Amino acid sequence: MKLTVSSLAERPEMLDRVREMADSWPAFAVEDLSGNAHCPRIAVELPEYVQFAEDEHGEVVAHAHSVPFALHAAGRGTLPARGWGEVLVRAFGDLRRGVATDTVSAISVTVAPQAQGLGLSGRMLAAMRDDARARGFREVVAPVRPSAKHLEPHAPIEEYARRLRPDGLPHDPWLRVHTRAGATLDSVAPASMTVSGSLDEWRHWTGLPFDTCGDVEVPGALVPVRCEPERGYAVYVEPNVWTRHPL
Repeated sequence: MKLTVSSLAERPEMLDRVREMADSWPAFAVEDLSGNAHCPRIAVELPEYVQFAEDEHGEVVAHAHSVPFALHAAGRGTLPARGWGEVLVRAFGDLRRGVATDTVSAISVTVAPQAQGLGLSGRMLAAMRDDARARGFREVVAPVRPSAKHLEPHAPIEEYARRLRPDGLPHDPWLRVHTRAGATLDSVAPASMTVSGSLDEWRHWTGLPFDTCGDVEVPGALVPVRCEPERGYAVYVEPNVWTRHPL
């Protein structure tokens, strides 16, 4: 597939087409309040950190979002246990206060359903890395959502993340893409994303009854969702895996 990769800063007229690109995220996965509050801001306030790919017909088939933040500011220095959600909060807090940033964090790499399986995720990750390097950054970090973990929701994330194939590469396909790009696994972010909702909301998102107390396996979820019928809610706390890409 012949691709043209651009940033929204270069082509701001593409904003709506990037936002409207179809994706395959599970319905519940886009209900994180931190993500809902901050992710749309990236394209508007940090358009240079949004790369998108068009195919030979001019159709948007993939996009990548990232944010700059101050990892090495006083009181920080380590990647946050609350991963994806916290790095979004940190990035926009740093932007508001005018803090000098030193690191870029990946936020998402999304490929349109009809273009999946063609290696576009790796190409967008490379575009993100190249852009960060061109801006003078020396490291990209990524709170990786392992792409096959949902097939083993009860497997401990620490064990799953370190699981290797016979060739020494990670068992998980998305972690494997990061490793091939030169990343190392840093740590687990045990509470990287949190989605809480009423039982009716979870029924709407998943089509499941959510009427029994305990852990519920939800298609696409990396770990079970905790259901509390007597209290009227269910909560999903997703772990991610921090990787570090030296540039």
